[in-house]
Amino acid sequence: MPPGILTLAAEEAPTLSAANTGFMLICSALVMLMTPGLAFFYGGMVRVKSTLNMLMMSFISLGIVTVLWVLYGFSIAFGTDSGSVVGWSPDFVGLSGIGRDQLWDGYTIPVFVFAVFQLMFAVITPALISGALADRVKFGSWALFVALWATVVYFPVAHWVWGSGGWLFEMGVIDFAGGTAVHINAGAAALGVILVIGRRVGFRKDPMRPHSLPLVMLGAALLWFGWFGFNAGSWLGNDDGVGAVMFVNTQAATAAAMLAWLAYEKIRHGACTTLGAASGAVAGLVAITPAGGSCSPLGALAIGAVAGLLCAMAVGLKYRFGYDDSLDVVGVHLVGGIVGSVLVGFFATGGVQSEAKGLFYGGGAEQLVKQVVGVTAVLAYSLVVSAVLALALHKTIGMRVDEDDEVSGIDQVEHAETAYDFSGAGGGTAPRKAVPASAQTAAAQQRKVDA
Repeated sequence: MPPGILTLAAEEAPTLSAANTGFMLICSALVMLMTPGLAFFYGGMVRVKSTLNMLMMSFISLGIVTVLWVLYGFSIAFGTDSGSVVGWSPDFVGLSGIGRDQLWDGYTIPVFVFAVFQLMFAVITPALISGALADRVKFGSWALFVALWATVVYFPVAHWVWGSGGWLFEMGVIDFAGGTAVHINAGAAALGVILVIGRRVGFRKDPMRPHSLPLVMLGAALLWFGWFGFNAGSWLGNDDGVGAVMFVNTQAATAAAMLAWLAYEKIRHGACTTLGAASGAVAGLVAITPAGGSCSPLGALAIGAVAGLLCAMAVGLKYRFGYDDSLDVVGVHLVGGIVGSVLVGFFATGGVQSEAKGLFYGGGAEQLVKQVVGVTAVLAYSLVVSAVLALALHKTIGMRVDEDDEVSGIDQVEHAETAYDFSGAGGGTAPRKAVPASAQTAAAQQRKVDA
């Protein structure tokens, strides 16, 4: 039997928990909601002419990655280990060899529940990349990139980090819910792709302000809401209270990061912006994702504050170094993921998620070294492979739309639609027919005669 399907004797095996199963199904739905939330978050940050394309770049991941996950993705990520790099189990191919009553790897939830929960992680990770590529990528090329990237980057990296036998998992790298596998992975991929496809037309010259900050705030709120399922659900139950600790730490870090980002904005630019509040909250969510199961609430506040400050500073690096990270995927997800993953080596208290302790709790540098190795490995692999995939597509079918199409609006070119129709704005009645001036004069003279 492949790893993950319970094979213990009946008297030793845990039994199905209806409570944990229901909890995990709810968490799976919450994580699914994060992808449409991300679409709104990104969609509000672009100009009007790119809104639908931005929404679709996230939404399409729900279709593509789901199909690949059922066919072979779950098997690569969580099947029998092969060389500590990838997994593979025939019973997981097509999810065809899994019984509805089989439990996941000593837990009290069915394999199917674990599979669908992890599917939602696989869906949102490539969608995160899309924010760096706003305004300039062909939709068909993006869809193909998602399929290729999920196959050769996300599925193997998920096995490294979480799969039984994965080399980072066996090393003892702590990643509670995806600091390396999701956020560093996506952020490094975004950097690799934008270095290949280049900048938007008008970068550093034209104003490229968000067209709808209410949409950005709505998206951030949905992400914050769904993130509780993303983080607390990653313990696969809450019989021992670890999931509850993660829930509290998620809220604490997010709040601290938002306040830190706004404080930086106020000092540096003189105002606290709604975009800063939304971005700061996401930075905190990103940073606590790997660390929240190993730190205390006070540690979560510290991690969130550090992430909010460093991510706020990092988003400006694109202007200094000249890479066009449209919606700050590198500045928020890559930097935030690094911050959270590395700070595990300082703030891990021991006795929560694991017994590992960080520098601040007498654990020495051992865990910190492991965290740095994990961060470096995922960052380098994703950056290089993503750049190679983008270059291959760019040189064959092309990744970018034509310059004229980019300037006129990618929504019309790629989707034959516009996000907003203002033709009927201002009232529900048909517009009055214009009357020529000569006719108006004649009518006025006739009224005088009649009088």
